[in-house]
Amino acid sequence: MVRSFAKINLGLRIGGLRPDGFHELRTVYQTIALEDRIRVEVESGAGIEIHCQDSRVPQDESNTCYRTVERTLAALKLRRRVRIEIDKHLPVGGGLGAASSNAVAAMLALERVLGKELAARERLRIATEVGSDLPLFVIGGTVLGVGRGEEVYPLPELPRMPCVVAIPAVAVSTPKAFRDWDVQTGRTGQSCPADDVRGEALPGPGPASVGRRATSSSAGKLTALPPSDRIMEFSRVLAAWLTVQSKQRSGKNLSGVPRGSRSRAEIQLLDLVHTGIENDFEYVVFPQYPELKEVKRVLEHAGALYASLSGSGSALYGLFAERSSAERAAARLRKAGTQAVATFTLGRVEYGKKFLVASF
Repeated sequence: MVRSFAKINLGLRIGGLRPDGFHELRTVYQTIALEDRIRVEVESGAGIEIHCQDSRVPQDESNTCYRTVERTLAALKLRRRVRIEIDKHLPVGGGLGAASSNAVAAMLALERVLGKELAARERLRIATEVGSDLPLFVIGGTVLGVGRGEEVYPLPELPRMPCVVAIPAVAVSTPKAFRDWDVQTGRTGQSCPADDVRGEALPGPGPASVGRRATSSSAGKLTALPPSDRIMEFSRVLAAWLTVQSKQRSGKNLSGVPRGSRSRAEIQLLDLVHTGIENDFEYVVFPQYPELKEVKRVLEHAGALYASLSGSGSALYGLFAERSSAERAAARLRKAGTQAVATFTLGRVEYGKKFLVASF
């Protein structure tokens, strides 16, 4: 049995439509310590079975676990009968990447059961073929996602931080959110269903951005940077943050806040927040679901250093300086009727170490 961890995203920019029907994206993924559990059993024969107690999880070839296992067997040139059991705790949908994480966990669990191992580039190839945000779970930790989100690069790690994940009882359609974004920004054309990165999806945060940002106009549209400029802006602010981290400055930092007694994690996060990273989906999702904006407000008022919609939602998260503050914020949300849990971010090394629940 293996753990299948969730993710949030620190910033998400939506660019123009690509020739393949996807939107160009820029995002920073961050794995967190919320999990499903995946068990894989293998016997002679052929076929793939999927079992899950949650009726909303598909149990046929449309399930991402089915597709990664099918491709893994083909890559290893093996014929086996595979049974996959999904112990579901993460929300179905919601932007936390549960389905994508499940698929990568199933692929890695199958390797261990078979006693065979794919090359890293083969794992990434299979993950990319199956879905946009699967590759991040092959790497874990803090990861840059470009293209449609599937092209991934490890970033310098943010130290572990307390995190609150809130899961409102709201369903947000990712394809519709993309279409609404195109309408609001005055773009022509329709989002392709392939943009349903909810398989699961992308995320991000939201203070004021550096330079021009999208704003509501009297016509009801967004006055936004052109798609290519929005993507370039994200690249510039991320490069600025990485430059600061590499120099490891003392005294004041990019955020302008004296280091004082602040932890390294706080300083790095505040530096990143100061760049103006934000989640473009908030512009179209919050007006339709004001209860989601209210959850973000509660997280901020409870002391979150940063709070954001995760992907197109409906999950939101807040990052905190102290575990006690995160636990109080989660309790406050639960008291108000919103499902919430306190957890923490998961770095790349820890992600790999915690992956295995029990030996095979």
